[in-house]
Amino acid sequence: MKLVTWNVNSIRARQERLIGFLAREQPDVVCLQELKVSDDAFPRLELEALGWHCAVQGQKTYNGVAILSRAPLADVKMGLDDGDPDQQARLVAATTGGVRVLSAYMPNGRSVGSESWEYKLMWMRRLISHLERVYRPSDPLVIAGDFNIAPEDRDVARPDEWRASVLCHEEGRALAREMLAWGLVDTIRLHHAGEGPYSWWDYRMLCFPKGNGLRIDHIFATKPLADRCTAAWVARDERKGKLPSDHAPVVAVFQEPAMSNEQ
Repeated sequence: MKLVTWNVNSIRARQERLIGFLAREQPDVVCLQELKVSDDAFPRLELEALGWHCAVQGQKTYNGVAILSRAPLADVKMGLDDGDPDQQARLVAATTGGVRVLSAYMPNGRSVGSESWEYKLMWMRRLISHLERVYRPSDPLVIAGDFNIAPEDRDVARPDEWRASVLCHEEGRALAREMLAWGLVDTIRLHHAGEGPYSWWDYRMLCFPKGNGLRIDHIFATKPLADRCTAAWVARDERKGKLPSDHAPVVAVFQEPAMSNEQ
C-alpha cells in the first residue's frame, strides 16, 4: 500500500495539481486536508471517474478532510465521536485494504495563549482519548495529516526562529509525544534520522527558496503496520511550480503482510 497525506490548501485551487500527482505517483490511498469546500463542492464525480472512492468531511471556507482510495472504503466515520459537538471538519476515518486510515487536520493555534491555542490543545487531547477509546495499538492503523506540530528541533530548519511558535511550542510537542506513546510510529523517522525532511514552507518571506521549512505533516502508524513500512519521503517537488500548496505531500509505502503457510 502506497499512502499519501497532503494538505492541499484548497481543493479548488489545487485540483489540477492533485489529479496530475495521482496520475504520476499512483498511490493506493490519499489523505487530504484543508479542502476549504463543502461536501457538495468537492470534486467527487471527477475523482470517481478516475477510479477513486471518496470519504469527505467538507467545510466551506476553512478546514475539511478526505480519504481517497483505489479500493472501496468501509465503516466511514466523521469526527471524534465523543459526545462533544465540534463545528470544525477535522477528522475522517475509513477502512481500506484491511487498514484503518484516519485523515486528520489539527488546529493551527494561531498564537500561544490565545483561545485558538487552547482549542488546539483541547482537540489534541480529544484525539488521544479517541484513539484510546476506539482503537488498540495492535490494530493495523494509520493516522495521517497536517498535525501543525514539528515534533523535534530536527524537524525545523531554523529551530531558534520557530521555538516559541504554535508549531514548536513544548506543550504541543508533549501532546504529540503522548499520542505516539499510545502506540504509534513516525514512519518518516524509520527512514530519515537526520534533519528534515520538511513538508511545509510559509508562502511569505521566500521561505521555500531560502529553505526555511518545517515538518508538520506526518504519517503515524501502529507497530504492526510500521513494521511493514519499506519507504517514506516528502514529495518536495510538489511545492514548486504553478499554484503550489504551502505543503508538500508525504508518502509512505507498506509491504503487504506475509501469507501464512497454514491451511
